[in-house]
Parts: sequence; C-alpha cells; structure tokens
Amino acid sequence: MAHDRVAGTATLLLTPTDEILGMHSDRAWRKRTFGPWRLPSACPIVEAEMIKMSVLVVYASKHGATRGIAGRIAASLRTAGCKAEVRQVKDAGDLAAYDAFVIGSAAYELHWRKEATEFVRRNTKVLAARPVWLFSSGPLGTEPADAKGRDLRTVTVPKEIPELTEALHPRGHHVFFGALDPAKLTFAERSLRKLPAARAALPGGDFRDWPEIDDWAVGIARELATAA
Repeated sequence: MAHDRVAGTATLLLTPTDEILGMHSDRAWRKRTFGPWRLPSACPIVEAEMIKMSVLVVYASKHGATRGIAGRIAASLRTAGCKAEVRQVKDAGDLAAYDAFVIGSAAYELHWRKEATEFVRRNTKVLAARPVWLFSSGPLGTEPADAKGRDLRTVTVPKEIPELTEALHPRGHHVFFGALDPAKLTFAERSLRKLPAARAALPGGDFRDWPEIDDWAVGIARELATAA
C-alpha cells in the first residue's frame, strides 16, 4: 500500500498568518517578487525515485489567491519529479492512494477556512500516517513587518494551527503573502475596505512570491526523496 512506502489569500481582511515555530528564513524577503501566476522555471529532478511518489495538494480558497498558490506548489512538485495533483478540499476524494499531502487555506481573522479545518478533522487518521505539510495565505503588501516592526508572518498564528499540529505532526507550516483583487470582493468586504484604517491594511495587488513558493515545494520534494 502507498502509506507503507513512506513513514511518517487569505487574500484579505486583516489576517497576517504565521509559520509555526518560526521556520521561515528572512532570505525570502531579499528575493521577493510579485505578480500573477507564472509557470515555474525548470529545475532538476530531485531524485529518480521521486517519480513513484504521489502527492495531493488540497486547498481552501475564497477569492482565488490560495488556489493559485496550491497550483504553483503542485506544478513545482511535478517539475521536481513527483506525481502531484491539486484539488479543492471538498473534491479531495479517496486519500488512500497518496504518499504525502500538502494542505493549505486562506486565513481570515485568525482562522483557516472552515472547510479546510473540517477536512483535516475528518481525515486525521489517514493524514497523520503520511508526510504532511501545511500552508496559509493572508498577509498583503510589500513590507515584511507591520507598523510595530513585527514580522507579518509571525505576528499571528491561525487559531487552528496548534490543533492541526498536534493531530498531524506536519513536516512544516509556511505562510505566504496573498493577493487582493478589489473586483472580486463581496459588498461587505468592499464596504469594510472603504474605512481608512482597513484600506491601508488591505492594499490591492498580487503579493504572492513565486520563487519563495517554488523553493518551499522543492524542499518538500527533497524530503520525500530522502524518505522514498
């Protein structure tokens, strides 16, 4: 069976999220680039054995930025030699055939989207028996720190992360900057954004750092190659 081969954004609304245990590197800030989704540049196959590793990337997204991150992670994993599929959590299907999982969610007001958390809770037994990585998307803007000088990726941990960490013992959790397209906002979100304080905290634009996302995905591929 597959599991025998391997052991063990928010795009908006004031929700900077965090990497658990401060696992990110400030190197990413020196290399940050922004813009719409692009195909990842070619990278060497991590290991010939990787072609046998099957990874499911599942996500919960509201306005599409987290979906783009999940798609990019899957594309980078495939470039690195993995078999990778990407699906919404509600369409994840049968998990038994996969060797590893990457689970991501947009974060709003200190919370993962409900469907992402419920997906983990429903499937804890299967997920905990395989390598798992988590990611969140949420912070906006080009600055790495808030007005008090706090790292936007460490200032706030989604409330579900401790629970998910206890249940799954993930190999890592990473926060990625998101994107905000004002045209996709609901009426309530547009109304909130008109407030001076909210507008400053919710700048429009695409702040996803594709090289950072690629690097993280390749790191997952390397860990899976070691476990293969």
